[in-house]
Amino acid sequence: MKPSMDRRHFLAFGGNGLAQIALAALLAEKAQGAGAGARDDDVLPIRPVIDPTAPLRARPPHFTPRAKRVLVIFCSGALSQLDTFDWKPELAKRDGMPLPGGAGLVTFQGEQGNLTRSPWNFAPRGECGKWASDLLPELARRVDRMCFLHGMVAKSNTHGPGENQMSTGFTLEGFPGMGAWVSYALGSECADLPAFVAIPDPRGLPQSMGNHWGAGFLPAVFQGTPFGANRPIEHLAPPAGLDDASDRAARELTRALDLQRLTRFPGDSELAARIASFELAARMQLKAAAIGDLASESPATRAAYGCDDMNPLKAGFARNCVLARRLLEAGVRFVQLFNGSYAMGEGVGNWDGHKYLAQQYAIHAPILDQPAAALLDDLAQRGLLDDTLVLFTTEFGRMPTFQKDASGRDHNPKGFTVWFAGAGVKAPFSYGATDEFGWKAVDGATTVYDLHATLLHLLGLDHKRLSWYHNGIERRLTDVHGEVIRAILA
Repeated sequence: MKPSMDRRHFLAFGGNGLAQIALAALLAEKAQGAGAGARDDDVLPIRPVIDPTAPLRARPPHFTPRAKRVLVIFCSGALSQLDTFDWKPELAKRDGMPLPGGAGLVTFQGEQGNLTRSPWNFAPRGECGKWASDLLPELARRVDRMCFLHGMVAKSNTHGPGENQMSTGFTLEGFPGMGAWVSYALGSECADLPAFVAIPDPRGLPQSMGNHWGAGFLPAVFQGTPFGANRPIEHLAPPAGLDDASDRAARELTRALDLQRLTRFPGDSELAARIASFELAARMQLKAAAIGDLASESPATRAAYGCDDMNPLKAGFARNCVLARRLLEAGVRFVQLFNGSYAMGEGVGNWDGHKYLAQQYAIHAPILDQPAAALLDDLAQRGLLDDTLVLFTTEFGRMPTFQKDASGRDHNPKGFTVWFAGAGVKAPFSYGATDEFGWKAVDGATTVYDLHATLLHLLGLDHKRLSWYHNGIERRLTDVHGEVIRAILA
């Protein structure tokens, strides 16, 4: 009779069994270590417990936060650091000379020309004497409130992937925006408004459009809701011709049927989330209209922002800035405010100044400057800046050279400037630096992962532990990278 298992198979089977025993022992040891002082790279994930009947209910942070809410001002198109906040005397001194080490340099659009100083004068600003340009004079006057990161670097020199990374942590599409991560982790303190609101520029959408505020693989309830002062929330009002009584009766019937089904199938989380979404929409029909009605703002406030400016684009952005403050004041957790749109073409409605930087920036700067500065003042005067973190950012920077045969700067992800203000950061303060021409980060190089890690930290969240299990991977906003920039923490 043939044996049921020969020697070769017996040894192979035994070896596999021993390997499985060893693996089990290692996993047990790792689990014990994770529960008692595990290393930073070996900690267990923290996934918040979500009540499907109230997915946006406020949840506790991982530790005591410095900030309760976030405002992101996103300058779409890559605002030049060399023409705003990164003063380089050597660049001015060597204006018109070749960039050392840049012979034959080709960046994004093509070959580079010579070093070119900023068309705008720089001068010391505020009590701290921070050098800033005349391009954004009102924001320059507020430098004492700002914490500058001058050594920012990004992974892409292309607008779409660059915008994706700044808002989602990844250059590819399909990942949740940072506001969606914050909504997922903390929920909302406001029951009548979304936890996360995106306010597009009056001129249109940024290049990556809804990727900025999408939920990616997180549940859809955590995605941002896009609307602006002149752009009401879509599909919120009942259809024309439907009277209030009929609309209310239809909602009540739908709710009764949904609750009846939920009673029969209490584990149906998708149905519970859908019920919660409809109930939020019903509450928003009243609250959203009130929050978007700026008529209650005083004439002095409207004038400070520029809401009635003769330039309709500036007035529109100013009203969006007022709306951002009203949303934060009402308890919205995360507001992303966009300045710049791609609907009008390269550099026309955004900061993508390749060919005619001086002419185009002279148009864009007044739209941004006064309203954004007034927003900072308003937050401070109302005490909101004490527990609101403000991030002023763009997708990457621009070159210290002008492009060959052009009057503008090409893309530069190797060194650019963003700034924080408000809760938890030192101000006035500058961290990191680019080289003497403003081309590459040479000190305190800061990645987008570090930026996101710091933002989450100030909200009381551990970026290495906040995760969502997706396709076999514990996904994080910071991927497997990122360190909190502790040098800037107050």
